[in-house]
Amino acid sequence: MIATLQQQVNTMLLQQQGSRVEVARPQVFSGKMEEVSVFINAACLYIRMKMMEKTATTQAVWVLWYMQGGVAEAWKDNLLDELAKGESEVESAEQLFTKIRNDFGKTSEEERKIEQL
Repeated sequence: MIATLQQQVNTMLLQQQGSRVEVARPQVFSGKMEEVSVFINAACLYIRMKMMEKTATTQAVWVLWYMQGGVAEAWKDNLLDELAKGESEVESAEQLFTKIRNDFGKTSEEERKIEQL
């Protein structure tokens, strides 16, 4: 019983300390393939350090806020329409990151060969 209470107190203290740590927010993502990993990593780190107590939906919407301009803007608008209609399977930031990586991060075989050169 005491060990459980100590663990809970330690968890609460860590959460409070995490909220004081400064964490950079992600750069705005416009849909460029070369920015996908940087965007996802920055957003993921920010969520883990500052937004763990928020709901999965709030975290996902927060990520969408940083998708502005370029093809990302139209993609985001389309996803928001799907969410409003209940047609999207994205229910968390993790699922959103997977969708972003799949939709923006993949290249054709030809493009991969060009990058290797």
